[in-house]
Amino acid sequence: MVGVEKKHVVVIGGGTGSFVVLSGLRDYNLELTAVVAMTDHGGSSGQLRDELGVLPPGDVRQCLVALSRASEQLRAIFTHRFGNGALKGHSLGNLFLAACEELTGSFEEAVLVASRVLAIHGTVLPVTLENSNVCMELGDGTMLKNECEISQSSMLRSLGVSKIFLDPPALANPRVIQAIRHADLVVIAPGNVYASLIPNLLVKGIAEALCDTRAHIVYVCNLMTRRGHTDGFCVHNFAQTLEYWARAQFIDTILFNSA
Repeated sequence: MVGVEKKHVVVIGGGTGSFVVLSGLRDYNLELTAVVAMTDHGGSSGQLRDELGVLPPGDVRQCLVALSRASEQLRAIFTHRFGNGALKGHSLGNLFLAACEELTGSFEEAVLVASRVLAIHGTVLPVTLENSNVCMELGDGTMLKNECEISQSSMLRSLGVSKIFLDPPALANPRVIQAIRHADLVVIAPGNVYASLIPNLLVKGIAEALCDTRAHIVYVCNLMTRRGHTDGFCVHNFAQTLEYWARAQFIDTILFNSA
């Protein structure tokens, strides 16, 4: 309707879960902001981090494509993954973002360039602009030193998680804090609880902003449990785990599939 102010919706998560939520919200008359985890260390993103020292582009790429209003062909090009040769495993979008970061000297500027190329509806923001890894100590003292090691471990549930933290500690992107505080609705997207969701909540300033915001906060619970991570979890276990490691109670509503 003419003259009606758009509602501001912030979606917080990692890659695939945020992609699904953003794809569903994109066609509504909303002001969308995607807040993306910056601790991805697997596959193409991990290799680019290690070899070029750039921030991980993979989850950001997925959110950019989800919000894109560009042609289907351009979106396909941006998600194209090379199957052979020296570039095997890399997606063109990841390489594009890494190149833009090297040219501009700023990952935030690289995301802005890609946003214009893909004509996105909304804004994509890295949760932090600092290079950090999510680390975990299991109940037997085993240390998992990055997102990839956490994702691949099947011992989280059996051994228990003693500690989870960012190394080095990371400060929130100021634009993310502003977006959360001025949002009407904040959606915590489904995703890998320990590798994709909690790393966002460990960034200094994020949990505080979620507690201070006037927005209604909805957690979209995972459809399935993950072997070795969340075996036997009920809906409330997922929510409790997020709030426990965030050291804050911020969830107002949980959306889950009862089928």
